[in-house]
Amino acid sequence: MTAPAAVGVMLPREVPPAEVARVARACEAAGFDEVWVVEDCFYTGGTTAAAIALAATSRVTVGIGILPAVARNPAFAAMELATLAGAFPGRVHAGIGHGVASWMEQVGAVPASWLTSIRETTDAVRDLLHGRTVTTDGDHVRLDQVALEFPPDQPPLVSLGVRGPRSVAVAGAHADGLVLAEPTPPSYVAAARARLDAAAAGSRVEGGRRITAYTWALTGDHVDPAERDAVLRERCTGAVRHGGTEAHTADLPAHVREHLQAVVDGTEELSDEALDLLAVRGDATAVRAAVAARHGAGADCVVLVPPRVDRGVDVLLEDVAALGAAVRG
Repeated sequence: MTAPAAVGVMLPREVPPAEVARVARACEAAGFDEVWVVEDCFYTGGTTAAAIALAATSRVTVGIGILPAVARNPAFAAMELATLAGAFPGRVHAGIGHGVASWMEQVGAVPASWLTSIRETTDAVRDLLHGRTVTTDGDHVRLDQVALEFPPDQPPLVSLGVRGPRSVAVAGAHADGLVLAEPTPPSYVAAARARLDAAAAGSRVEGGRRITAYTWALTGDHVDPAERDAVLRERCTGAVRHGGTEAHTADLPAHVREHLQAVVDGTEELSDEALDLLAVRGDATAVRAAVAARHGAGADCVVLVPPRVDRGVDVLLEDVAALGAAVRG
């Protein structure tokens, strides 16, 4: 991508609806380029949270990470995204993903094929947002002469929040980019960049492919370093032990992978070396270096994820302000 590297911040799922506007304004005031909202079951709705954040701010791009492909008819998803993009031109970035399998099972939305559902949904949503009339009789998406009455003058980017190699290939061939969930060590970003660009060759989707990389981050004099590291270590350890991070760690050095397996087995505590690969911590210089490493590996936007969301909105706002100050230098 030719656009300058950006830095964003996540508006965590735990933020109550009544606080979304206040937190979004604080994220913009902290100097971030982007604010990403989350649609996890069963918290706030992605498009409505994005609408609140967009209305509360004037400059930042608001990303939606992510809308499960199987949860909405793509025509209605496109209507919602087109409404946001029409009201806030150039400030919307849509993320679509598979959705967490257990949640999709819980709501009765498991598709016959995860790959087919996300590919067909992405094609339909992008075509509608670009003002095309869509007729398709696919395995998952069926539309008959559907066209938006208000297609946006500036169609939003549509990125896929996926991690497996076949899903990344779908992102490269059918979407505008890729959203990488945390943790995102630079080696993971670099590997994803290579796979994404390879899949984009010959695609009907014009332009380069954008990578948005989430990463846990905590800094600032208001946080005791021992507490900071304990919080980040808990987040990273939980992710590694929970599973699903194999793609994130596959390209790390062999000794780090062996160590992470010991963490999973419960025989070792996450080391400082591993923590520095999986999260962003330290003083402002260290934060900027960690962000730059992810940019250098191929991320177009590094989205910092504040980890202390269980301590309330006021603590979250302190952490956001400190992260913004560190990034700005």
